Amino acid sequence: MRGLVASLDAPAAMRDAGGREEPRLAVVAIAAEMAGADGVRLGVNEALRPVRENDFHDVRRTARELELRLAPTPSLLKLVLEVRPDRVLLAAEPLRGALEAGPLDPGALRGPVTSAVRALREAGIPAWARVAADLEAVKAARGADVAGVELYTTALVDLPESEQPAAWERFGDAARLAAKLRLPVRAGGALDARRLRAVIAAAPVVEGAAVGRELAARALLVGIDRAVRDLRAELG
Repeated sequence: MRGLVASLDAPAAMRDAGGREEPRLAVVAIAAEMAGADGVRLGVNEALRPVRENDFHDVRRTARELELRLAPTPSLLKLVLEVRPDRVLLAAEPLRGALEAGPLDPGALRGPVTSAVRALREAGIPAWARVAADLEAVKAARGADVAGVELYTTALVDLPESEQPAAWERFGDAARLAAKLRLPVRAGGALDARRLRAVIAAAPVVEGAAVGRELAARALLVGIDRAVRDLRAELG
């Protein structure tokens, strides 16, 4: 069964927009995992907003499987070593005010990422990389010795309809190359139920996906238990 990672950045942003302390992300994490999510993800940035420093420790105490998504900078890596997540996803630093973190560029994969992966491995924390869905990015990630890759899908789903078939074909090629290189591979970025089906159709080798805003939006309508179960069903 493919895994589902529940990103909690959207609930954090809604909390900040209301200027309140609720919802507690630790409570959301418990509910998501009880509903069947295989783990939860918190996005870390230099501003420590909308996910706050106390959230990392709070969720760490309650989540069975915690992943932190962050750029490979010394200050954020220091926080990782304090929180001790089960896994780290290295990605680009989000643009100011944005929740979405883009893929690492090839230069980062050959430089800061390699050093970060080494430091995290020494601390016993596996490091994955968020990369573009193309062959050269996957090869660069293999060279950085990451534990796995998350293929970035936002750039695909925002394309005009006429350009999507070729883009999904490239996605499938990248996923198959990752599998051939013995890199676990999953998808992440602007995924909803329809797009999850497109991911699996293009690349059956994908082992799972990370979903954030779609999960939060569905949960507002049907509750988090039903939202998680529905998205897991799409993954197969």
